[in-house]
Amino acid sequence: MKFIIVFVALFAFALAAPNRNAETLRYDADVEPLTYQYRVETSNGIKTEEQGHVEDIGSEDEASVVRGSYSYVGDDGITYAVNYIADKNGFQPQGAHIPVA
Repeated sequence: MKFIIVFVALFAFALAAPNRNAETLRYDADVEPLTYQYRVETSNGIKTEEQGHVEDIGSEDEASVVRGSYSYVGDDGITYAVNYIADKNGFQPQGAHIPVA
């Protein structure tokens, strides 16, 4: 679960890389042994938030469940937003710009 937190944080900072003058406007985090949540907002329009927990603890079906979203302003000036769930069924993103099979 800590890997997911680090991965998403690095992803958000990678999106911010072209504008090295971006400032963190908001950063909230609450990390517990079996749950976590965080929210980050930067001055260049990047926003991300995520909540995660472990379900079915101690069983064969024990799994991390993560729900979150992120958005950013593309080079074309359009704000792109993605909502996602990551659980035992894999990463499931949804967004107006993401093709549906």
